[in-house]
Amino acid sequence: MPGLLRGVARTAVVAGTATAVSNRVSRRQQGRWAQQEYQEAPPQPAPVAPPPPPADDMSGRIDQLKQLGELKAQGVLTEAEFEEQKHRVLG
Repeated sequence: MPGLLRGVARTAVVAGTATAVSNRVSRRQQGRWAQQEYQEAPPQPAPVAPPPPPADDMSGRIDQLKQLGELKAQGVLTEAEFEEQKHRVLG
């Protein structure tokens, strides 16, 4: 019986060590891949904001809001950028 217990304990230690090593290797590979992707495709600058409308021309503001909505729908603007530009246009 002691031989069986020793064998089970040894198997548990080997399996635990193998799992720990495998997890560490996976994390290192993911880190390297993420770094490579970042180096290959650096973040792009935010799009330039459209100029404010002249005076109080409401139709110009509506056109700008439509353009902003289209840019947001296309994924060019994030929700936060859209809200910022909308506040700039409206006021």
